[in-house]
Amino acid sequence: MAQSPFTLERLTLDRPTLNEIGALGARGFFDDPFFVHLSDQPVLRQRGLAIFFRSHVKVLGNAAVVTGARNEDGILIAACIWQRPKAYPLSLWRQLREMLGSLRALFPRPRALISGLRYVLAMEKAHLHEEHWYLVLLVADPMLWRRGLGSALLEPGLAQADKDGLSAYLETQKEANLAYYQRFGFSLTDSLRPVKGGPTLFTMTRQPR
Repeated sequence: MAQSPFTLERLTLDRPTLNEIGALGARGFFDDPFFVHLSDQPVLRQRGLAIFFRSHVKVLGNAAVVTGARNEDGILIAACIWQRPKAYPLSLWRQLREMLGSLRALFPRPRALISGLRYVLAMEKAHLHEEHWYLVLLVADPMLWRRGLGSALLEPGLAQADKDGLSAYLETQKEANLAYYQRFGFSLTDSLRPVKGGPTLFTMTRQPR
């Protein structure tokens, strides 16, 4: 049997790992329609994405279950982050810290702050109300897409949701991702368009099996 080109491991959100996730998120979401809408300048977007993902993940703390995939050189090439049941929404203090991180990421583009806030409010309004596992982030290095990384990282979390008898929930800004997540049992629950001319944001739910 051929040896897997990557290894999976549970990650702790220490400073080096947060920096790795920030850099990985910046690569994986560089062409994401939502972030392109917020910043059409590549250099600013790259910088802002790294700041955003680092701060977005940091505030989760012990509410997060984080799994990563590393290559043979120990480089983080993919990550999956679930927010535990009953941990959404975060405390007001954590939400404030997250907002400050977003402000720092979007500071060079004031208009993006308004658009971003509208999306956040729409997401919170549409968020699943029942107890659930929330897929906060699934990201892989674009150079390694279609290598089975997403499946390897997703399946343990889905198995845990099934064991708990709970739904799984996610948001995605790419319509092309809908078919991908449907393979794992997710169904489209809503399509949000909070900003005129902005991209559609899709919410998806998976019932326990």
